[in-house]
Amino acid sequence: MAGIILAGFGGQGVMSMGQMLVYAGMLDGKHVSWIPSYGPEMRGGTANCSVVISDEEIGSPLVTQPEVVVAMNAPSVDKFEATIKKGGILFYNSSLIERDSFRDDITVIGVPGNEIAIELGNSRIANMVLMGTLLAKTKVVKRESVVEALKKVLPDHRHDLLAVNETAMERGAEYAVKDR
Repeated sequence: MAGIILAGFGGQGVMSMGQMLVYAGMLDGKHVSWIPSYGPEMRGGTANCSVVISDEEIGSPLVTQPEVVVAMNAPSVDKFEATIKKGGILFYNSSLIERDSFRDDITVIGVPGNEIAIELGNSRIANMVLMGTLLAKTKVVKRESVVEALKKVLPDHRHDLLAVNETAMERGAEYAVKDR
């Protein structure tokens, strides 16, 4: 079983990431749950979601001690780093988070999500860069299943962005081998 927390500011795509993981988990024949949590602001406020992906039935969808946290902003690292299980993984967007010290009992992987997204010509796909790192490192679901799930999460009028999102995941996967 994998308990995952995806967190950031509203508008950074953390809810979409959670939905993609859940759809991909279903495509992979796994049991899944997704619980969103929003701050009071509509956009720019805090947002996170808890995702559970398991080969067995899920007893509780709550993720209080995640194996994995993806933090898109500094407040998310501050909030969730301490909750990660010993031996877990913290993926963080190093484009927006400047920090020198982290827990030494977890794996920490910094990914310059915003920088890569801008290089690829679309600043809104930083989340997909980190998704690529997450998938390559954890193999929690198949990458092909996430690509298929992306078609469900992106509205039809945005399907022209499928290729650049896939490229973003490929670029993010390169950071899976760069453990701290």
